[in-house]
Amino acid sequence: MEFSNIWLFVIAAATLLIIPGPAVLYIMARSIEQGKKAGIVSVLGVSLGGSVHVLAGAIGVSVVLMTSATAFNIIKYLGAAYLIYLGCRTLFSTSDRTTSEIPKAPSKKLVKIFYESALVEVMNPKTALFFLAFFPQFISPSAVSVTIQFLLLGIIFIILAFISDGLYAVLAASIRKRILGSEVNSRLQNRITGYLYIVLGVFSVFASPSKT
Repeated sequence: MEFSNIWLFVIAAATLLIIPGPAVLYIMARSIEQGKKAGIVSVLGVSLGGSVHVLAGAIGVSVVLMTSATAFNIIKYLGAAYLIYLGCRTLFSTSDRTTSEIPKAPSKKLVKIFYESALVEVMNPKTALFFLAFFPQFISPSAVSVTIQFLLLGIIFIILAFISDGLYAVLAASIRKRILGSEVNSRLQNRITGYLYIVLGVFSVFASPSKT
């Protein structure tokens, strides 16, 4: 792979990651709901889910999502339904927390958050479609194996995404502290989080193979 292509990829990827997308909305929802630690754990989960898409793209599995409308729709709607479910569950849940409390999630809960975050990212076909459409622009067919080039770009992208998503998680956690530290009760917190999940789910419904 040409060295100049790598730098162009880094600049393009960093520019794209600055703009909040579905994964960022999910991470911010987690941070607002449970704090910075939960947000960072969700970043790790999303990174794992992204790695799955990179591997799938490198071996050609992502092509199935672009050529098979059935496969695309199944993954798209299952992922969207899961996010909307999380949003509705949060909106209608009851909480006895006071406005001054900042709950500490137990280790088991954080593990669950990690796997849920990874699942949300894996179930998002738009990530796979984006990788498949974006990465080839920086791959040189005459250089080393295309699969190796794809994996290298994937690793770079995931590292950049981890840094960007982590910053969003910290930002959302600081917003949460202000919410919990004010006179606004936890019901407002649940509404904000729930609506974020639902918006993300609805956004996923409109994902299209022809769009990135």
